[in-house]
Amino acid sequence: MDIRKKTNTLKKKYGTNDPFDIAKYLGIKVIFEPLGSISGYYNKQLRMKQIHINHDLSDHDQLFTCAHELGHAIMHPDANTPFLRKRTGLLVSKMEIEADKFATELLIDDEVFLEFQEFTTDQIARALGYNEELIKLRLK
Repeated sequence: MDIRKKTNTLKKKYGTNDPFDIAKYLGIKVIFEPLGSISGYYNKQLRMKQIHINHDLSDHDQLFTCAHELGHAIMHPDANTPFLRKRTGLLVSKMEIEADKFATELLIDDEVFLEFQEFTTDQIARALGYNEELIKLRLK
């Protein structure tokens, strides 16, 4: 599956890159709740797709978490996927990498990188409020 093509299709079809709006258009229920150290997760219960988001996260982190979990809902619809806020440095599964790629493709338009042509990936990450690894993944 071409992740960039999928996110571009969604953005064009729904006229937005907001994962909350896209989830609503797709009939995916978004639930805010206390989740401790988990940022969010996706599950499918009785054929109803649901994205659960930790209500203690900042708005920025909730946006990214929703985009990440939306990636699971679209690319891995039959998997249940807890998403830990802090990565441990251990091997991250292919599904998690795909969901991160989906989120970055959805949220960060190509035009943003034109504005930061002279910046390092670390500087871009800090300017946009994302982890440097996510910026590197988006640039692949």
